Amino acid sequence: MTKVTDRKLAVALEYDRKGAPRVVAKGRGELGEKIIEVAKAHDVPVEENEVLAGELSNIELGDEIPPELYRAVAEVLVFVLRLSGRVR
Repeated sequence: MTKVTDRKLAVALEYDRKGAPRVVAKGRGELGEKIIEVAKAHDVPVEENEVLAGELSNIELGDEIPPELYRAVAEVLVFVLRLSGRVR
Protein backbone atom coordinates (compact mmCIF):
# COMPACT_ATOMS: atom_id res chain seq x y z
CA MET A 1 0.00 0.00 0.00
CA THR A 2 1.48 3.27 -1.00
CA LYS A 3 1.22 6.81 -2.26
CA VAL A 4 1.39 7.20 -6.04
CA THR A 5 1.33 10.69 -7.57
CA ASP A 6 -0.21 12.03 -4.35
CA ARG A 7 -3.18 9.68 -4.65
CA LYS A 8 -3.20 6.72 -2.31
CA LEU A 9 -3.03 3.34 -4.01
CA ALA A 10 -3.94 0.46 -1.76
CA VAL A 11 -4.05 -3.25 -2.46
CA ALA A 12 -5.23 -5.75 0.14
CA LEU A 13 -4.19 -9.38 0.05
CA GLU A 14 -5.65 -12.43 1.73
CA TYR A 15 -3.63 -15.56 2.36
CA ASP A 16 -5.35 -18.59 3.79
CA ARG A 17 -2.39 -20.92 3.19
CA LYS A 18 -4.25 -22.59 0.32
CA GLY A 19 -2.66 -21.67 -2.96
CA ALA A 20 -1.15 -18.22 -3.41
CA PRO A 21 -2.30 -14.97 -1.78
CA ARG A 22 -5.31 -13.34 -3.46
CA VAL A 23 -6.09 -9.70 -4.18
CA VAL A 24 -9.24 -8.94 -2.17
CA ALA A 25 -9.43 -5.15 -2.42
CA LYS A 26 -7.76 -2.41 -4.41
CA GLY A 27 -8.33 1.24 -5.03
CA ARG A 28 -6.78 4.63 -5.64
CA GLY A 29 -7.57 8.02 -4.17
CA GLU A 30 -10.46 8.09 -1.71
CA LEU A 31 -11.07 4.34 -2.08
CA GLY A 32 -7.38 3.62 -1.45
CA GLU A 33 -7.44 5.82 1.64
CA LYS A 34 -10.57 4.01 2.87
CA ILE A 35 -8.90 0.60 2.40
CA ILE A 36 -5.93 1.79 4.48
CA GLU A 37 -8.24 3.28 7.12
CA VAL A 38 -10.20 0.02 7.46
CA ALA A 39 -6.99 -2.01 7.65
CA LYS A 40 -5.62 0.15 10.44
CA ALA A 41 -8.96 0.09 12.31
CA HIS A 42 -8.72 -3.71 12.33
CA ASP A 43 -5.03 -3.78 13.32
CA VAL A 44 -3.96 -5.06 9.91
CA PRO A 45 -0.36 -4.04 9.27
CA VAL A 46 0.18 -1.72 6.30
CA GLU A 47 3.41 -1.69 4.33
CA GLU A 48 4.19 1.03 1.81
CA ASN A 49 5.75 -0.31 -1.38
CA GLU A 50 4.96 1.73 -4.49
CA VAL A 51 6.35 -0.77 -7.00
CA LEU A 52 4.65 -3.82 -5.50
CA ALA A 53 1.33 -2.00 -5.04
CA GLY A 54 1.46 -0.96 -8.69
CA GLU A 55 2.05 -4.52 -9.84
CA LEU A 56 -0.64 -5.94 -7.55
CA SER A 57 -3.17 -3.34 -8.71
CA ASN A 58 -3.09 -4.96 -12.17
CA ILE A 59 -4.43 -8.25 -10.79
CA GLU A 60 -8.17 -8.85 -10.91
CA LEU A 61 -10.04 -8.98 -7.61
CA GLY A 62 -10.20 -12.53 -6.28
CA ASP A 63 -7.27 -13.73 -8.41
CA GLU A 64 -4.13 -15.26 -6.96
CA ILE A 65 -0.90 -13.33 -7.35
CA PRO A 66 1.30 -14.56 -10.22
CA PRO A 67 4.47 -16.58 -9.51
CA GLU A 68 6.73 -13.66 -10.46
CA LEU A 69 5.41 -11.75 -7.41
CA TYR A 70 5.76 -14.61 -4.90
CA ARG A 71 9.11 -13.44 -3.52
CA ALA A 72 8.06 -9.81 -3.05
CA VAL A 73 4.76 -10.79 -1.41
CA ALA A 74 6.53 -13.37 0.78
CA GLU A 75 8.72 -10.55 2.12
CA VAL A 76 5.56 -8.58 2.99
CA LEU A 77 4.05 -11.64 4.70
CA VAL A 78 7.19 -12.07 6.81
CA PHE A 79 6.94 -8.38 7.74
CA VAL A 80 3.31 -8.88 8.80
CA LEU A 81 4.08 -12.05 10.77
CA ARG A 82 6.94 -10.30 12.58
CA LEU A 83 4.69 -7.37 13.51
CA SER A 84 2.04 -9.74 14.82
CA GLY A 85 4.62 -11.61 16.91
CA ARG A 86 4.09 -14.92 15.10
CA VAL A 87 7.65 -14.98 13.71
CA ARG A 88 10.86 -13.59 15.16
